[in-house]
Amino acid sequence: MKNYITKSNKSKAVQKIINEALEILECVGIPFNNKSERALEKMALSFLAVAGVVKDWKKAKSSEDNVHLKTREIIQIINKNFEENISPGSYDDIRRKDLKLLVLADLVVNSGVNKGSATNDPTRGYALHPDFKKLIVSYKTTDWEKNLKSFNKNRPLLSEVLARKRNLDKIPVKLPSGKPLELSLGEHNVLQKAIIEDFLPRFGSDCEVLYIGDTSNKILHIEETELKKLNFFELSHDELPDIIAFSKKNNWLYLIEAVHSSGPMSETRVLELKKMLKKCKAELIFVTGFLTRTEFRKWMLDIAWETEVWIADNPDHLVHFNGHKFLGAY
Repeated sequence: MKNYITKSNKSKAVQKIINEALEILECVGIPFNNKSERALEKMALSFLAVAGVVKDWKKAKSSEDNVHLKTREIIQIINKNFEENISPGSYDDIRRKDLKLLVLADLVVNSGVNKGSATNDPTRGYALHPDFKKLIVSYKTTDWEKNLKSFNKNRPLLSEVLARKRNLDKIPVKLPSGKPLELSLGEHNVLQKAIIEDFLPRFGSDCEVLYIGDTSNKILHIEETELKKLNFFELSHDELPDIIAFSKKNNWLYLIEAVHSSGPMSETRVLELKKMLKKCKAELIFVTGFLTRTEFRKWMLDIAWETEVWIADNPDHLVHFNGHKFLGAY
C-alpha cells in the first residue's frame, strides 16, 4: 500500500487506516493534485468518521443505517479515535474543505435530520452513500477489485470530470514563435492574451517571449537560458512581472504588467525592478497593459514616468509617460 502521508506523529495503526482511506478515495477517482499532506489527512479523517470506521472497513455505515453526522460530531469522532485535537470551532472546514470533494462525487450525502435546512447549516447530517458503503466493506477482500471495477464502470470519476472542466476553462494563446499555450480563465489572462497577440506584434517587433505568469501557474512559460544570458535576477524571485519579452534587434527587455485589479508600473515598482536588474545587459522597457480606458483611468495617477501604457481596446496606440526615453514610433 502506498504511503500518502509521510510526515505524521501518529501511531502506526492510525497512519495505516488513514493511508487505507486515501487509497480507497484515489481508487474511486478523488483528485489529490495540489493538496498538501495535511489536507489529504483531514479529508481521510472526515471520511473515516462519516463511515464509522476506526479499524475495520467491514463495519462501515451508510445513510441506510440511519447514520447522519453533524460537522461538530465528525470533529468529536476524529479527536477521540485518531489522535487529533481539532477545535470545535473548525466545523465549517469539514463542510467547505474536508468533505467537499466527497460530496461532489456523491460518495458522501448531505441530507441530514433537518430536511429543508440550508446547505451551510452545521446541523445537517453527513453519511456515506449506500452504494459506496457496499464497495468499501469489501476493501482488502478477494471481491475488492471486482467490486471496484463495477462501482467505477457507470459513474464518471470526479478527477476526470474536474480535468475536463479545467480544460474547458482555458484561454488559448499563441506566442510570436507560433508556440501554443493555454491560460486559465479570467479577465487578467484575457488581457495577457491581448498583450501577447496584439501588443507585441505592433510594438515589440522580433520579440521573443521569455516568461509568462498565469494566475493559476506562476511560471507557465519560461526561457530560463535566455534570461540568464541577460543577467536576469534569480528566477525563483516572486517579484517577476506578468510578461517578459526580449527584442534582440533593439536589445530591449520588455517588462509588462497586465493590470486587472492591481499592479501597474508605479514609481516604486519600476525602482524595485531597476535595482534587481542593475546587471541586466538589455535596456529596460516598462509597460502597463489595461483592457479598457476605464481601467486605465482608475490607475493613471499611480503610473511611473518614463513608462508606457497600452490599452487593449485601442491596440494601435501607446500612452507615453513623458521622460528622456521613448519606446519608439509605431
